[in-house]
Amino acid sequence: MSSLRSDFLWGGATAANQYEGAWDEDGKGPSVSDMCTNGSSTSPKWVTAEFQEGTLYPSHEATDFYHHYKEDIALAAEMGFKCFRMSINWTRIFPTGMEEEPNEAGLQFYDNVFDELNKYGIEPLVTISHYELPYALVEMYNGWYGREVIDCYMHYCETIFERYKDKVRLWLTFNEINCGTQPMGAVLSLGTIKGYTGPLTEVPDEPQIRYQALHHQLVASAKAVKLAHDKYPQFKVGCMCAFSAMYPYTCNPDDVLLCQKEMRKMNWYTSDVQVRGAYPAFSQSLWDDMGIEISMEPGDEEILKEGKVDFYTFSYYMTSCQSADDSIEAGAGNLLGGVPNPYLESSAWGWQIDPKGLRYTLNELYDRYQIPLMVVENGLGAYDELTEEGYIHDNYRIDYLRQHIEQMELAVRDGVDLMGYTPWGWIDVVSASTGEMAKRYGFVYVDKYDDGTGDLSRRRKDSFDWYRKVIATNGEDLD
Repeated sequence: MSSLRSDFLWGGATAANQYEGAWDEDGKGPSVSDMCTNGSSTSPKWVTAEFQEGTLYPSHEATDFYHHYKEDIALAAEMGFKCFRMSINWTRIFPTGMEEEPNEAGLQFYDNVFDELNKYGIEPLVTISHYELPYALVEMYNGWYGREVIDCYMHYCETIFERYKDKVRLWLTFNEINCGTQPMGAVLSLGTIKGYTGPLTEVPDEPQIRYQALHHQLVASAKAVKLAHDKYPQFKVGCMCAFSAMYPYTCNPDDVLLCQKEMRKMNWYTSDVQVRGAYPAFSQSLWDDMGIEISMEPGDEEILKEGKVDFYTFSYYMTSCQSADDSIEAGAGNLLGGVPNPYLESSAWGWQIDPKGLRYTLNELYDRYQIPLMVVENGLGAYDELTEEGYIHDNYRIDYLRQHIEQMELAVRDGVDLMGYTPWGWIDVVSASTGEMAKRYGFVYVDKYDDGTGDLSRRRKDSFDWYRKVIATNGEDLD
């Protein structure tokens, strides 16, 4: 018998910038992601301050949900989805982020999408800002470093909350907001890259700017939650973090203390604010160590206290180890640093695979916060081979997901309140980290390739039928 609740939200996750395409159709403006080129596992993608002739920008077409939404939602329904995680493309509603009046064509598109989901009884889970910051706000304010962006975001929230108040119940304020604690967060998350052209891996890092921008995001998140609670009692609003579980490399106390420090910075700093309503006790020492001084306006602390989220969601892909011994080489594929765990295998992109780490993560989170949790991204990025007969045999993906779902169920038996599970890229989308199509996650194969070619046709992989059976049995049948 499954340990999962009867109303468990099985589904899949996507993001507009990696999936939607139609980057300049029907009045949409450019976002930060639209300024990013393609890359690979060995060559980083670039962000450019201006469009460069003859350069491929993968988000411009992506896998074209904009023109395939009915077909794609029908496939999701065929699998039995209860929940469809997606984002609204901010620049489809406000092309520069600074307009007074929204773009009606953009609003209508999402009306159409929500109506189609409703037709099949699928609940939308909507990320308000998922790496789709209007590029005009980068040029005007250096992204979230400008406090003015809070008001731009709130105008956007007010617009979509009112428009979709009868169609969307579950919202997430920001995708992986804690990425702002890391240098890589300057580009996609914070947009503090005014005038920069170059590889994502070489963006000049200014922690003072980064953490100030992150403070503005946290204030904006709290204001959005408060708006929802005050005006739309039917809404539930969550946070979303990129959870990076870490283990001490050895039982050397130096490794243990370093692990604690990195866990606090990466995993607890932002979510303590969003769940508990205040910066954690360790914040001041973290700021002091980094030479940071956060500028707060009167009322900010009260706003944070009043804007606590209703549930906590996170992405989970890998774990890492922390070592105070500088002679131990860092893991090449570990996005967030750390050293490789000798007990774990890795994906083709070097991401270490740790199903048991998901059980550990769920327990750590629930012990700390005691609010409902949801895994809104998880999955295996892999090279998929299309056979001559047109099949994709992806047993490696089935094995990965099965092991993670088993650990998820064990965490529920441990006492965790788990709302749902939406594996990442349930249909193939552009990779956020590398800009590739070759790194595929989906149950559905899209005919699109790294050189921009492909007819965008959709094919079911072997994992499609497997996941349909998992959903139908509420996680009981994982064979």
